[in-house]
Amino acid sequence: MQGVFPVAPTIFDEASRLDLDGQKRCIDFMIDAGSNGLCILANFSEQFALSDDERNTRMLLVLEHVAGRVPVIITTTHFS
Repeated sequence: MQGVFPVAPTIFDEASRLDLDGQKRCIDFMIDAGSNGLCILANFSEQFALSDDERNTRMLLVLEHVAGRVPVIITTTHFS
């Protein structure tokens, strides 16, 4: 892999819940802007503030939405 692989932020709604539609828009923006790949659930993307279920939901959502358009690197380390 080579190129730019930015860390995608986690998108929340006004009630601090995952905003899944907002997450898809963010992913599309990053790909449309020319990212060669994406990193998700890294320290920058609030992974330590998410529950195990929220991390799994976000991972599956992003992988399904990216649908092979670019490579995705997923951080797997966590304290829980």
